[in-house]
Amino acid sequence: MLGRRLGPFPGRLDADLVRAYAQATADPNAGPVAGSAVPPVAIVTQIWEAQSAAFAELVPQAVKGTMSGGVHGEHDVVLHRPIVPGEELQTWVEATGCRRGGRHAIVTMHYGTHDSEGELVAEQWWTTVLLGATAEPVGEPAPAHKVGADVVLQPVGDHVVTVDEDMPRRYAEVSGDWSEHHFDVEAARRTGFDRPFLHGLATMALCAQGVVALAAGGDPDRVRRVAVRFAAPTFVGEDVTVHVARADDRTITFTAESAGATVITDGLAELRF
Repeated sequence: MLGRRLGPFPGRLDADLVRAYAQATADPNAGPVAGSAVPPVAIVTQIWEAQSAAFAELVPQAVKGTMSGGVHGEHDVVLHRPIVPGEELQTWVEATGCRRGGRHAIVTMHYGTHDSEGELVAEQWWTTVLLGATAEPVGEPAPAHKVGADVVLQPVGDHVVTVDEDMPRRYAEVSGDWSEHHFDVEAARRTGFDRPFLHGLATMALCAQGVVALAAGGDPDRVRRVAVRFAAPTFVGEDVTVHVARADDRTITFTAESAGATVITDGLAELRF
């Protein structure tokens, strides 16, 4: 699993895709709405093909054969510079490690996205919990993003977004993720939930909107990093409330809740000046 890199997977966040992403995630920010500024988490739309290939080729069949399912556990986006709408992008993916989490195997993939000059533009760590899977620990976990308990946080405010009935479809169109449990009740029940739920990365996008609006002065380009742990699904038809706090001038924390449950924990954003 380790030591092999797949790619390149070509991509482009052009103005039309940025506008569609803003509409998909109900982003009110004028930059994304106009297609002139790329939201911090929109880079995830460039890695669905790479993610599918990575799971198919980098996770051993012996491990996949023992799993009963999989859930997105954590995600971390680091933007080394703001993405320019329309620029050519290329992404490579590699497995970085596997660890045990109770009865499950937790696998992390690393994505590096480069521009046409070969410069690293963005990195992502996608951590998946393979339910019931048998695998030996190997490699390294994703970078930590939990703020220490001794850090004094200053509340900044709350950001509320309604997950309308059409949001999963709109998000699937821009991300490529048409997984059944986002649309079909029976498919959702097979994954342990009684109704369809929003894509985790779409919930992450809603959290990033709160960070931009409440801590970054409304400027998406100021957000350098966004990392989350997915604690529970966000159900369609519910509000998501993002609680934003400040650890220091550059470090922002957040959690999110919906329908009485915490859906995002250990949310971390880093700002650039």
